[in-house]
Amino acid sequence: MTEHQEGLTHVRADGSAHMVDVSAKAVTTREATATAVLSTRPDVVGQVFAADLPKGDALPVARVAGIMAAKRTPDLVPLCHPLPISKVVVDFERLAEGVRITATVRTRGVTGVEMEALTAASVAALTLYDMIKAVDRHASIDGVRVLAKSGGKSGDWRAEDAGEGR
Repeated sequence: MTEHQEGLTHVRADGSAHMVDVSAKAVTTREATATAVLSTRPDVVGQVFAADLPKGDALPVARVAGIMAAKRTPDLVPLCHPLPISKVVVDFERLAEGVRITATVRTRGVTGVEMEALTAASVAALTLYDMIKAVDRHASIDGVRVLAKSGGKSGDWRAEDAGEGR
């Protein structure tokens, strides 16, 4: 085992991957918020928020895609535990040259929902990209990251408190 692998919870001494045993962990309320930013031209931002794209009204489609993605995270991310998701909220903020997507996921479970929040924000951003690519081939998705988490043994954490606000 390399020095780097010693702290990896999903890698055994022989280097093989496994799903971590969380059966002894306490059930607590856990929440995580993640974000992603779709960068595009100002006129396209206007089209998105006016529901005036060739493919239709992008925001409701992206919201449902993000919610569905949060629920399907264990099917998409290997070794991710399936969780009883109790809440998913996907919101959009109009920026001068883009759209900020924020996803919040909550559960009562034995492991956190950071991956579900990241998946929701990412898939909502991918859906927006798909719906605007006909009018802006140069759009991009950036800034996918966890903004905050709460619950569990490690307690609450916020990116801005850790000096990671962007």
